[in-house]
Amino acid sequence: MEIRAAGTITTKRAPADAFTGTVWHDAIIDAPAPARVRAARVSFEPGARTAWHTHPLGQTLHVLSGIGRVQTWGGPVREIRPGDTVWIPPGEKHWHGASPHAGMTHLAMQEALDGSHVTWMEHVTDEQYDVTPEA
Repeated sequence: MEIRAAGTITTKRAPADAFTGTVWHDAIIDAPAPARVRAARVSFEPGARTAWHTHPLGQTLHVLSGIGRVQTWGGPVREIRPGDTVWIPPGEKHWHGASPHAGMTHLAMQEALDGSHVTWMEHVTDEQYDVTPEA
């Protein structure tokens, strides 16, 4: 068993090649093999978002605070709020982030396949982001 005391893991700024705007990442677990789970608390400032990406075994998002947005490739932009849980199936191209005027924090959980948790793609354009979301 391993217990990581609160405050012992450094909060990191998410990399600009995979995110637009200011995003903070707090690792929760990156389990060693043969386990495959990775989870993080991710905090997006208003207007911040991920780039388009996929996960080989899917991803679960659970919104903790704020107002966010999520979209799958070709689908509508959807608004997400505290308590909402989003399941993104394996291989589905998507993005997620905060709304333009409110930050958002979620738990992001995904598993690795052959050591890979995510495949990053192109950035979400302002035109793709700046649409009225569906509830």
